[in-house]
Amino acid sequence: MPTAAGSSEARAAGSVVATFTWPVRVYWEDTDTGGIVFYANYLKFFERTRTEWLRSLGLAQQRLREQGTGQFVVTHTDVRYHRPARLDDFLLVTARLLDAGRASLTIEQRVLLQSSNGDELKSDPCLLCEGRIRIGWVDPHQLRPQRIPADLLALLSATC
Repeated sequence: MPTAAGSSEARAAGSVVATFTWPVRVYWEDTDTGGIVFYANYLKFFERTRTEWLRSLGLAQQRLREQGTGQFVVTHTDVRYHRPARLDDFLLVTARLLDAGRASLTIEQRVLLQSSNGDELKSDPCLLCEGRIRIGWVDPHQLRPQRIPADLLALLSATC
């Protein structure tokens, strides 16, 4: 069952940064012919994890869009690949809010190898990929940037 990770990192003035964690198993569809995860699929893993993080906060993206409140769109990605994930690996994908602006969020994301090919779970997962993803808030009809609603921004800001 996915949950927000129990670990947190200390931050200035005693605040705490929570890291959300989502499990991902690598399937054939995620790999190239060599059984290695295709590089673009890490962005899919990041997207799923951000969606589940928002859902864990009670924010259903489809409902926000349908109500005309707004929607998030990716505006920038910066991804670094360290090691490959392979078929049947068990991964942990994290999301941690770094910055909440008036119209965008910057989220740090990582893919960690928890178990390779059905082996025992590692106590210290290995970093495979990391990135910073910036998502902007837009009007759902015009797709033009707008401010994140104050109540939504307050909820999100409480996580960083």
